[in-house]
Amino acid sequence: MGENAASILDAPAQGEPSRPALALADGTVVDYGELAEEVRRWAATLAAAGIGPGDRVALADWGGLRSTAVTLAAARLGAAAAQMNPLLTEGELAQLVEVSGCRPVGVATPAVADALRGALGANAILLDAPDASAADEVGSAGGGEDAALVLFTSGTTGTPKAIPVTHRALYARLSAYRPPFSPDRRAGVGMMCVPSFHIGGLIGLLLAIYAGDTTVVLPRFDAGEWIRLVDEHRVMSVFLVPTMLARILDHPDAATTELPSLLAVSYGAAAAPVELVRRAMERWPHVGFANVFGQTETLGAYTTLTPEDHHDPARIGSVGRALPGVEVRVVDTVTGEDLPPGEVGELWVRAAQNVRDGWLQTGDLARRDEDGYLYPTGRRSELINRGGEKFPPSEIAEVLRTHPALADAAVAGVPDPEMGERVGAVLVAAADEHPDLHELREWCRGRLAPFKLPEIVVYADALPTNELGKLPRRVLVELVEGATEAATRPATAPVAEDAT
Repeated sequence: MGENAASILDAPAQGEPSRPALALADGTVVDYGELAEEVRRWAATLAAAGIGPGDRVALADWGGLRSTAVTLAAARLGAAAAQMNPLLTEGELAQLVEVSGCRPVGVATPAVADALRGALGANAILLDAPDASAADEVGSAGGGEDAALVLFTSGTTGTPKAIPVTHRALYARLSAYRPPFSPDRRAGVGMMCVPSFHIGGLIGLLLAIYAGDTTVVLPRFDAGEWIRLVDEHRVMSVFLVPTMLARILDHPDAATTELPSLLAVSYGAAAAPVELVRRAMERWPHVGFANVFGQTETLGAYTTLTPEDHHDPARIGSVGRALPGVEVRVVDTVTGEDLPPGEVGELWVRAAQNVRDGWLQTGDLARRDEDGYLYPTGRRSELINRGGEKFPPSEIAEVLRTHPALADAAVAGVPDPEMGERVGAVLVAAADEHPDLHELREWCRGRLAPFKLPEIVVYADALPTNELGKLPRRVLVELVEGATEAATRPATAPVAEDAT
């Protein structure tokens, strides 16, 4: 059947139980022996609530001891914890409960308990702590092709999908990228500041447990707190989304705190502006930066732009090349044929870490250069279709970001009865100057084909990123459609100008 994924905890818990496993936001440090005991209590508590092999358990919580222990306890029972964003409404949680097939048993942080209870229905059993009297040892069940956990796609372009992750795929991912625990190797210190319901947060946490490393947990991102915790705990490595990296660099403490322990920063989950990466490299010249690219179905990264690659000016902006053991194709979306270097197509990926066997059609569009470096251009589902001309919104956003008066830009196709879609842009001004639509179109003219020029522009204080630093397409569209002002001008509420 294959080994149960929860057994990744066994070696450090038995080999060095006093080694720190989690350093929590309240100052508590949980060692591996204590984490193993918490997993045992949660396994007994879930079993008493009727959870067994094949079941799905709704888990709506921030990163910490409870979410970590419940995830491993459910896997040990042969069940799977379905990780849900605690910020979701009852209706949104109910949608995830339905698509993942959860039993009416859930674990939640107290703030979302009522919402999850409503989502689970009349017979819901809600838990926020293990039964202190649970004393029975629960045997391990499940492995191989059984689901070890359930994650959800981000839903940036539509309804989230439930992604079951098997014990086999999880083990393949962990063993490929980190050596297992050894009492002879000193524990590394990493930080989880990306939510545990995101693949980047959860895989990083499980990799640390597999290796017997220590994870500093920052459940809700705050730039100042991030700087303080990295400095206090001597954090060595961290994964960030670009929005987080920008907020850290903009924080006043970033200029006065050296962070000498920080050796490695990987970033991904959303496109990182080249200038942002350059700023980070200038601020922390001792840090190795890696741009990683992947998705939930690939259990995180399948390509990386290495720290060495970052010192080649021609490479910044690429997501690098395929990792060892990963095959990547760039495929024509119509014919399914492989495309030559330089042409944009859909990325297909095959690797042992994929949640399903065979080639995965990722939905990501990219081009590949002669040396195998990949340059993403957007999602296939986000392509703007303007009167039959199809193109990725990232092209327009990249050009708009080069305007000296703009700090950031995001672009989406806005429904239009005549053209099908028009080019809508949400802009963040760099200072008091707010270029009007005519000026922006002239800036883009010559850099873009005429049919790609922005047609509706909206100014906002910040781009509407979600908890994971991504830009949900539907939110961008709603923001553009909801802005009814006739002229672009400074405002706290978005205002728009329409070329039509």
